[in-house]
Amino acid sequence: MTTTRRLGRSGIEVSAIGMGCWAIGGPLWGDGGQPFGWGEVDDDESVRTIHAAIDAGVTLFDTASNYGAGHSERVLGRALAGRRDRVVLATKFGNRSDEATRRWIGTDPAPAYAVRSLEESLRRLGTDHVDLFQLHLNDLPVPVALDLVDTLEGLVTEGKIRAYGWSTDHPDSAEAFAKAGPHCTAIQHDQSVLADNAAMLAVCEAHDLAALNRGPLAMGLLTGAQRTAGRDDVRGVAPEWLVWFTDGRPTPEWAARVEQIRAALTADGRTLSQGALGWLLARSPRTIPIPGARTVAQAEENFATLTLGPLPAQAYAEVERLLADLRPTPVV
Repeated sequence: MTTTRRLGRSGIEVSAIGMGCWAIGGPLWGDGGQPFGWGEVDDDESVRTIHAAIDAGVTLFDTASNYGAGHSERVLGRALAGRRDRVVLATKFGNRSDEATRRWIGTDPAPAYAVRSLEESLRRLGTDHVDLFQLHLNDLPVPVALDLVDTLEGLVTEGKIRAYGWSTDHPDSAEAFAKAGPHCTAIQHDQSVLADNAAMLAVCEAHDLAALNRGPLAMGLLTGAQRTAGRDDVRGVAPEWLVWFTDGRPTPEWAARVEQIRAALTADGRTLSQGALGWLLARSPRTIPIPGARTVAQAEENFATLTLGPLPAQAYAEVERLLADLRPTPVV
């Protein structure tokens, strides 16, 4: 069974599922007390979780400069001490935060800030390079994003990054960036069994890009967990874009959708989360889901999907039938 995939045109080989490191960053606060993290975390357990992911075959770890105002990168760097050569590191830039106060303080798309952000990330991660450096401003106008390309290419030449990409949900933005940037190799975008983005996958196919799937478990909705998220958790005070949760609990209409497809996702003995990840592996050869994990148990469950592989064809077809009204009619 293939447990690795190619990171787009870079040719870098990574595990078919990576570990998202947003949650292990702990709290981050925005304007008006808006939480941008997932609540308090146990750093020692986070380190054990990262080690469990590696033991399960994970080689790709995705973080960002503002996850916990840099705390995620510090914990990841600690966990990977002596293991750096075994993994592929991805981080992001564009958001500014204050590590001392754990507050988000705005955005900066300037090329000079990209360079500065990378240097700060390298120090926190304890490495001399990152493998994938991603623009972290979803809605940035394309001309502003394209102003970064020369700087990013320069960082590739210097050996400080191997490739770069953009975390965006806009196919036109992704296509423009891919056309302009020779070493643009990946687009990170929202993608799950509940939120398919066929247009983005088509761009990735057309331009030989990897599709890193953030939100592959719909922020925890597809794990079946029933715990109410606290007020220091982004799901507890959900911003407008986070439709899966309301006041820290699963939004009823979406929870009902999960129950509608549960049997199909778990038909071959998988757990619900393993079925959701298996659906993504079956969706496209370019998809690389990056579920988060905060405990060893979560890591062991999620990353066992590397062994289970894609959802079987019959189960995949049944999921699509059940969710047909969520899928747009193809244009012919």
